Amino acid sequence: MTGGKNKLKIALTGARGLIGSALAERMVASGFEVIRMTRDKSDRKNPVWNPDSGSMDEKSREKLEGLHAFIHLAGENIASGRWTKEKKEEIEQSRVQATSNLVEALSALNAPPPNFLSASAIGYYGNRGEETLTERSSVAKLDFLSGVCRDWEKSANSIKEVFPETRVVNLRFGVVLSTKGGALKTMLPPFQMGLGGPIGSGHQYMSWIDIEDVAGAIIHCLNHPEINGPVNIVSPNPASNAVFTKTLSDVIKKPAFLPMPAFAAKMVFGQMGEELLLSSTKVRPAKLEETGFKFEFPTLHNSLMHLLG
Repeated sequence: MTGGKNKLKIALTGARGLIGSALAERMVASGFEVIRMTRDKSDRKNPVWNPDSGSMDEKSREKLEGLHAFIHLAGENIASGRWTKEKKEEIEQSRVQATSNLVEALSALNAPPPNFLSASAIGYYGNRGEETLTERSSVAKLDFLSGVCRDWEKSANSIKEVFPETRVVNLRFGVVLSTKGGALKTMLPPFQMGLGGPIGSGHQYMSWIDIEDVAGAIIHCLNHPEINGPVNIVSPNPASNAVFTKTLSDVIKKPAFLPMPAFAAKMVFGQMGEELLLSSTKVRPAKLEETGFKFEFPTLHNSLMHLLG
C-alpha cells in the first residue's frame, strides 16, 4: 500500500483501453499516483508520446522522472476485423515497433524506471491442443500471432540493454472477460437472442480471466520483485469452448444450440478465425500461483455471475 507524500509514481500507456482503464482505477484506489500517457498534443497535464514515431518532447520526459514503474499496455485491437495484409501490419507496428520506440524514448530519462511491465499475450504459445502450458513452455511453431508475441516481448526486453537493472515483466494476457469490451461483449448479443453455440468442435481450450483479476494480477506483479519475465495472466481454470458456451448460456438463461462449424469460422473471419476462435491454448498461471496471488473469480461460473448475474 502507498499513501500520502510517499505515493509510488506509475506511468501507463493504453490507459483508455479495456485493461488500462480498469487498472488505472484500481491503482488510484490503492494509493498509487498514475500518469496516463497520451497522443494528444493539446494535453498539458500528461506526457505526450507518439507510438508511431517514438517522439517525446523534453517536458513529457521530465514528467516521467522518478517513476516506480512503467506499464505498457497500448496496442491495436487484434479482434476488430479480418486480418488483411494492412491490418496485420498495423497489429505488428502497434506492438513490436511501438514498444521499441517507447524503449528508445525512455532511454533518454536520467532515472530509469526500476520496473517495466509490458503487455504480451498467450498467443505466444500457439495452437497446442490439450497440452498444459506454463511460462516455462516454449514458443510453438510460429504462426502470425505467436510470431508477433515473440517479437513484442523481445522489444520490451531490449530495455535491459539500456537499463540493465530494470526488472522486465511480460504480461501474457488470456481472453479478458468484461462487459465493457473484448470477447464477452462481442459474444453477448447473439447469446442473448438465443443464437449462440460452440465454435468448431468446441474442444479447443479458452484460457480466460476476469477483468478484476487482470488488474489485481498486474498490481501483484508490481508488488512482487521476485517475478521476472513472462507471466501468464489467466485464471487457474481454462475451459473448452463447449464448456464456456454452456456456462454462459446457463448464466444468462438462454439456449445455445447453434454451433458455428470450423469452415464457417474460417470463411467469415479468415486467418483471425483460425488463430483466435479455433486455436486451443490451455494455459496455467504458474508464476501467479507460486507467488501467492489470490483470484477473486477463479471459476468461469464465478466470473460470469459477477459480470452478468
